[in-house]
Amino acid sequence: MNYKTSIVVVPAALISLLVGIHHPVAARTLAQETVRLQYEKQEYRIPMRDGVRLFTAVYTPRNRSRRYPILLKRTPYSVRPYGADEYPEQLGPSPHFDHEGYIFVLQDVRGCYMSEGNFVNMRPFLPQEHAETSADENTDTYDTIQWLLDHVSGHNGKVGMWGISYPGFYAAAGMIHAHPALAAVSPQAPIADWFFDDFHHHGAFFLVHAFNFLVNFGLPRPEPTPEGHRRFDHGTPDGYQFFKDAGTLGQLEEKYMHGQVAYWRELADHPNYDQYWKERNLLPHLDQVAPAVMTVGGWFDAEDLYGPLKIYRSIEKKNPGIFNVLVMGPWFHGAWARDDGERLGNVWFGSRTSEFFREQIELPFFNHFLKGAPAPAMPEAYVFETGTNQWRTFADWPPKGLASRSLYLEDGHGLDWDAPKQAGFDFDEYISDPRKPVPFTQSVTIGMTREYMTDDQRFASRRPDVLSYRTDVLDEDVTLAGPVVADLWVSTSGTASDWIVKLIDVFPNDAEDFPQMSGEERLGGYEMMVRSEVIRGRFRDSNATPEPFLPDQPARISLELLDLFHTFKKGHRIMVQIQSTWFPLVDINPQRYVDNIFQAKETDFVTARQRVFHSREYPSHLVVGVLPAESEAPK
Repeated sequence: MNYKTSIVVVPAALISLLVGIHHPVAARTLAQETVRLQYEKQEYRIPMRDGVRLFTAVYTPRNRSRRYPILLKRTPYSVRPYGADEYPEQLGPSPHFDHEGYIFVLQDVRGCYMSEGNFVNMRPFLPQEHAETSADENTDTYDTIQWLLDHVSGHNGKVGMWGISYPGFYAAAGMIHAHPALAAVSPQAPIADWFFDDFHHHGAFFLVHAFNFLVNFGLPRPEPTPEGHRRFDHGTPDGYQFFKDAGTLGQLEEKYMHGQVAYWRELADHPNYDQYWKERNLLPHLDQVAPAVMTVGGWFDAEDLYGPLKIYRSIEKKNPGIFNVLVMGPWFHGAWARDDGERLGNVWFGSRTSEFFREQIELPFFNHFLKGAPAPAMPEAYVFETGTNQWRTFADWPPKGLASRSLYLEDGHGLDWDAPKQAGFDFDEYISDPRKPVPFTQSVTIGMTREYMTDDQRFASRRPDVLSYRTDVLDEDVTLAGPVVADLWVSTSGTASDWIVKLIDVFPNDAEDFPQMSGEERLGGYEMMVRSEVIRGRFRDSNATPEPFLPDQPARISLELLDLFHTFKKGHRIMVQIQSTWFPLVDINPQRYVDNIFQAKETDFVTARQRVFHSREYPSHLVVGVLPAESEAPK
C-alpha cells in the first residue's frame, strides 16, 4: 500500500515555490501553508482522572478516505502556535511523516503553557495501586490516549509516541503499563535520572547548562498562558568570566534568580542522592513495557547521553521478548531531527547521517508498527562507528565478543596495555587552583557548546593543571565499543576534589583535513575528545553518603564514562587527560570539604595539590572493550 497517496496533494506550483525560496521568513510561511493545506486543526482541553485539563492540539489529514494512526508528543516546551487557524511548519518527527498521513497530537504537559495543574520536574512515577486516584506522567499519557480514541474520528486504533530530550522522558514514562492502543514508542535523548543526566554527572553540577536552562524555564507559571519567559541577558558573550564573576553558587542564585526558581532551590537542598532523587529515577520502573521501542541517542550529546543508553538497557533486561532497539549516531543533542548529521565542529562523519536515520530507520519503524507497512530490517543495535565513519549493526549492545582490556597510566606520561611493574608510590601531580579553573572549551561562549564533545584538546594539554597520557603511535586500528570505566588511584592535599577524565584520539601531525573544513582548524595533531566524564570525589564510594578525602592519602575512584563506538586508526595515538576543574561546564569544587557545595562560602575555596598514581600497588587505568576486526559487517 502506498501511504503517500493518503493525504491532500499540495499544488505543484506551491511546492516549486517552496523548494526554490531562500528567504527564511517566506520559507516558514510557505511551510506553514503546506501543513494547513494538508491538515485540519482542532484544540482541546483533555480532562485527566484528577480533573486537571491538558491543552492538546490535534491535526487530522483533510483527506478522510482512509483511517490514520495517531502520533503523540507530550512536551513542556509549548505546542505553539496557539489558535485554531495557526499552523506550525512541521508536525511530526521529520517532514517525511507530514507527507505520510498521520493524526498528529501535540500536548502541553500539566503545569506548562496552556495546560492546567502544577508542573513537577521529572514527576515521580506512582505505584500502580495509587494510579486510579492520583496522576503522574504515565496516567496522563493513558488518559490522553483513551480520550483521543473516544473523541477523534478517522483513526485506525493505533497510537505511537515520540519526543526528544524532556519530551523523550514523557515518551519513556508513557510506555510503562501502557494503554493497549500504544503500539510504538521512540524515546529520543530521554532523561532517565537527573542526578546523572543533564545537570549532574556523578554528583558534579553542570553549572552553565543548569543555570542557562533554569533561569528561564524554571520561573513560575501560576496560570495557563501561551507566553514564554523572556530570555535571560548575561550582558556578555563570555561565560567563563560571567560565572567566575558571579561567585559561589549561593551568590549566583541571589544575584540572578532572587529566590524565584523553585527547582534551583530543590537542587540546592538535595546535593546528595537521597530519596528526592530516587523518586525521580525512571529506570527502576521500566518493566511491563509492551509497545515496540526504538531508543535514540547521540554519541556526542552534551545533554543526555546517559538516558538513552540506560533506558535501552533497562528495557532490555526487564522486558524480554519485546521489540527493543537502540540507535546511536554521531550526533549532538537532537541533531538527528534538525541537522544533516554530516559534521560536528571540526569533525566530519562522511555522510548525511541524520537524513539516513530519518528516512531509513525512523520512518520505517513507525510505518510498520502503526500502519502495517513491511517490517524494517532493524537489528538490535543500529550504531555509528566514529573514526571509520560507518553505520554498523549488532544483535546485542554492547556487542558480543568484546575483549575487556585495560589501558594503564605509566611513568613518563605513557599509556600502555601492560600493567606497571614498578613498586611504590609513583605519581604525577599538579596544582588545582579554583581561582584559575581549566576551561571546558577554548571558544568564548556563554553556554554549553555542542561542539565541546569533539573539540581539540590541545589547549588543555598545554596547561600545567592537566595531566596527559598517551600511547605510542598505533600500528593497527583499535576499535573501542561499549562502556569505558576509569579506575584511578588519586590523592589531594585538600579534603574535597573533582576528577575529570577524557578519552582522546590524537591525529598524526600530517593528518589531512576533512572535506569542507572552514580552514580555521587544521587536523594535523588534532586531539579529538571522544568521551569525557566527571565525578565529584566525595561520591567515590556512595552517591547517597559523601565522604571527605584524607589529605595526601591514596583513594580509589571508579568513574563510568558511558559507552562509545570509535576506531582509533593506525598512525593515531590514544590519549587520556585528567584534571580537577572544567569551568564553567562544572561548578568549582571548593577543595575543602563542606556538607553542601551550594552553601559553600568564598573562604572554603582553596588551592590543592592533586596526585594521580601509577604503580603496581596503585595501578590507575581505563577498562575498555576492544572489538575484534571480524565482528559483524558494517552497513
